[in-house]
Amino acid sequence: MPRSQTRLVAFNKPMDVLSQFTDDGHWPGLKRFLDMPGMYPAGRLDRDSEGLLLLTNDGILQARLTDPKSATPKTYVALVEGTPTPEALAALRKGVALNDGPTRPAKVDQVAEPDWLWPRDPPVRFRLNVPEAWLNLTITEGRNRQVRRMCAHVGLPVLRLIRWSVGDHTLEGLAPGTWKALQP
Repeated sequence: MPRSQTRLVAFNKPMDVLSQFTDDGHWPGLKRFLDMPGMYPAGRLDRDSEGLLLLTNDGILQARLTDPKSATPKTYVALVEGTPTPEALAALRKGVALNDGPTRPAKVDQVAEPDWLWPRDPPVRFRLNVPEAWLNLTITEGRNRQVRRMCAHVGLPVLRLIRWSVGDHTLEGLAPGTWKALQP
């Protein structure tokens, strides 16, 4: 039997959607947006995170994209509560000690709110008179809730988290809930 052609798809996962095809009774799954039998997420995004989710029908490609040994860079834009200090940013750049061990160093910079950002539905409810900032972070691991845990560790709780890229693949031109085929 001939091997099927490798497919790779970029999906802009909306907030409150699971990184699995089936609903779980509380939250919708990917099947509400994608009818793609044989495709599987290469990695995960938490329900409360948004942005780029790659899907493929090739187990080897899926493993290469998700294996920490491959050190595939993943870039996120995070709205954090608080004012990033030079010390907090330096700690993220060095790597922080989490309960499951030290993280690899992150590339991190404070940035302006992205001009490509879509409004969040439902809107984020912020506390009045609490400073907020946007960070651009690139990590080469993919631990459970890693960016959120790293930021919390340095006193910057994440209010909104959007994955912009995985390797060379980005969200460019993708509205929430839409997808496009990529060159594997």
